[in-house]
Amino acid sequence: MLFKDIRDYQIFYLALFLILGIGTRDWTLKPTMIVVTITTSLATQLLLTLIVNYWSFADDKEHKTNIRSPLITSLGISLLLRADYSTTMVFAAAMAIASKFVFKFGDKHFFNPANFGIISALVLTPDAWVSPGQWGEDWWYGMLFIGTGGMILHRIGRWDTTAAFLGFYGLLEAVRNLWLNWTWDVYWHRLMSGSLVLFALFMVTDPRSIPNSRIGRVIWAACIALVTFILRNNFYLSTAVFWALFALAPLTVIFDRVWNASRFKWGESVNQLTVNSEQ
Repeated sequence: MLFKDIRDYQIFYLALFLILGIGTRDWTLKPTMIVVTITTSLATQLLLTLIVNYWSFADDKEHKTNIRSPLITSLGISLLLRADYSTTMVFAAAMAIASKFVFKFGDKHFFNPANFGIISALVLTPDAWVSPGQWGEDWWYGMLFIGTGGMILHRIGRWDTTAAFLGFYGLLEAVRNLWLNWTWDVYWHRLMSGSLVLFALFMVTDPRSIPNSRIGRVIWAACIALVTFILRNNFYLSTAVFWALFALAPLTVIFDRVWNASRFKWGESVNQLTVNSEQ
């Protein structure tokens, strides 16, 4: 295999999406913003790892040698967050990595790091914004995301989360479309968003921060879809998916207590994950 770890593929695909976005969508994102975000993520990971190891607050081996996680987080932030000043990207990246060390229950962090950094920047800085429509509605972007994301989800066994989120959200939008007697091109217009597909495949499926059990993941994803639907259609919030994930992330702790299952570990096969989830 070309890469030893499935996260290497994720890093490669996210970097590819960045190049495609800048090259084909005429984004205003500057390369310096990407470099600043990646550098801050790696530096914050290293600094907090040294602090944790020095004070012996945790035994989590992942923090001792892990550089893939901050790379994935920084690429995710670069794909979704826009800001006028590099200091905002520094703040978002630092908050994203810090959330893994601070907001934990046992040995598991329950906020998606990139999502936490994005929301922190939106709330606490004056120049940050997210552009959910930046990918447009070209069908080939969706096919690219589904193909690459599908390969990763197949390897880590988390298709159920994406299917639950998109399926329930799509059902809610279909009911609304029928209720308002709109044509179905409106329905597909609302679903065929590159950012929505990207979120469903690469953010809401983070195996280290979502519920461990399958039933927990399905219910959790359906709840995020419901809150997204309400925020988007009742409060006209274009960034509804990010706020829904942020608000419902703590439910992971509750669901893990209600439905006990082994925590995901990088390097396990899908068969191992299935066995562990049923234990």
